Amino acid sequence: MAEENKRKNRKCGTYIGGQAVMEGVMMMGKTCTACAVRDPDGNIQIEAKRLHVSEGVKRASKIPFVRGIVNLVSSLVRGTRVLMRSAKVYGDDEDEGGKVSGWLAQKMKISVMDVVSVISVCLGVIIALALFMFLPRIITDLWLIPSFPALATAHGGVWKYVLWGVIKFLIFILYLSIILVFKDIRRLYKYHGAEHKTINAYEHGMPLTPESVKNASRIHDRCGTSFLFIVILINVLVLSLVTWGILDVWLHANLNPALNFLARLGIELVLLPVIAGISYELLRFFSKFENRFAAVFKAPGMLIQKTLTTREPDEDMLEVAIAAFEKVLEMDADPSVPETSFITGGVLSKMLEETKKQFAENGIDESDAEWIYSITLGIKRSELASRPSVKPSESKKIDELVRERLTGRPLWYIMGDTDFCGVKIKVDERVLIPRPETELLAETVIKSVENGAKVLDMCTGSGCIAVAVAKACADKGVKVTGADVSDAALMLARENASLNGVDVNFVLSDMFTSVRGRFDIIVCNPPYIKSGEIPYIQREVREYEPRVALDGGDDGLDFYRTIAKEVKSYLAKDGMLIMECGEGQTEAVLQLFKKREYAIVMKDLAGTDRFVKIVF
Repeated sequence: MAEENKRKNRKCGTYIGGQAVMEGVMMMGKTCTACAVRDPDGNIQIEAKRLHVSEGVKRASKIPFVRGIVNLVSSLVRGTRVLMRSAKVYGDDEDEGGKVSGWLAQKMKISVMDVVSVISVCLGVIIALALFMFLPRIITDLWLIPSFPALATAHGGVWKYVLWGVIKFLIFILYLSIILVFKDIRRLYKYHGAEHKTINAYEHGMPLTPESVKNASRIHDRCGTSFLFIVILINVLVLSLVTWGILDVWLHANLNPALNFLARLGIELVLLPVIAGISYELLRFFSKFENRFAAVFKAPGMLIQKTLTTREPDEDMLEVAIAAFEKVLEMDADPSVPETSFITGGVLSKMLEETKKQFAENGIDESDAEWIYSITLGIKRSELASRPSVKPSESKKIDELVRERLTGRPLWYIMGDTDFCGVKIKVDERVLIPRPETELLAETVIKSVENGAKVLDMCTGSGCIAVAVAKACADKGVKVTGADVSDAALMLARENASLNGVDVNFVLSDMFTSVRGRFDIIVCNPPYIKSGEIPYIQREVREYEPRVALDGGDDGLDFYRTIAKEVKSYLAKDGMLIMECGEGQTEAVLQLFKKREYAIVMKDLAGTDRFVKIVF
């Protein structure tokens, strides 16, 4: 009856298992794993990956006793990988100035964190072997038995195996107790408790909220701690029987302490896979039952969980465990749910290479990747090669920018501002993003300005030309006016003037309609793309930049015609008109200005005819 009641209480049996990691929890389902970690900024990051298991492993996983070995190896490999990944999320920023760090990053394209993680894993394996295999053998075979020879023969020598088993259990318990002095281990055990509570809550039909899950038990009979206890128990029983049968009975071995030690250790190493297979089958078998016999078998492992390897978690830890569990449920239910990755620091050159590849695959200029990295890291693009690594906090900012850029939104709208002729210009979807060639247009104006001159920037947009001219010619007493048909664009232009500390008079005007006075120089970068070509231009320009700043009419010359018709009424004597034109348009534009004193055509950085300078 008791067993039946317990089964009734468990409403939603689940195949999902878990593991506590550095500041988080990993959950594994049928088709995927999801590891949730709370990063230093307090956000929950989730790395979710599909399980890719070979057919051979799948077949081996169905064979009794063999599947225990396969699952043990797979769990160790997967668990180690997840621990290393979680440590990179929460790990301290790497010392980017260290000589070793820089050399590893630049020459080997690996980070110090990777090296430290590998060394830590190797040390962990060495310590485990030393504590749970070598030390018990050293105590019994090289100390107790030589000190008390009667142990080797008393009751057929059974006592030496009993003592060896007891010592092994004591070392296991002592190890679990001693490591509790470390704060990180205590937090790890809290996340272990959060993992158990989440699974228990789901299995008992409780809502998966921190407030509800905290009331669930932090003890679970499928826990790895119970498995470890069973492994040690089976290890002692099997090795005692086999070693006794081979060395004491069959071979009648009378070896010196050193050879006896090596022989017993060799047998233990050879039998490790067998012990793992038997232990797995026993745990699998007893997890199906809730009777008294099973309870007795599970009791030691449950007690170790309760007293040592789990702690009551905080609600924010429960939130992390729930996030991992729900991600596994989601991905197991829907194969189309994409994988996700942690945002971690790493080797700059390697990360930049991967980002460039992403951009190239999505038709985005690879130079945008360099801009994102250089701006985020606060260095010049030319200095990227000399920077060895990226910190996790920097990587997070880079990832956010990369993700947004992959949506197609132009880089400088994402960044919020751009450099133009040495001044900072704020840009967003209200205005056209200043192009490098337009800097040449502004520079031509700056070189042509005389003291006290009046300058009109027609179609000012972001105000980049007006602001750059006013800034560069501040000591010449130049008065600059900017005109645009868009009130929204003028709002941003005024912000840019204020940002750069210059005085520009901005006027809301449809070309010359609201402009008053005459000017020594009129500069204009009007819309010049043919209406029929707009659907075929770059997606990021077509979908994000304002059409009013792009569309120049059927032949792209509508605004030039208006300027040609009215400009002389707004130019002072010997006044100058300087304009940017579309590719292949300069001759057609000049034909519109027949009444002129002289005109010249200037090229852009690519050697293309781009600007016209007309004096009337």
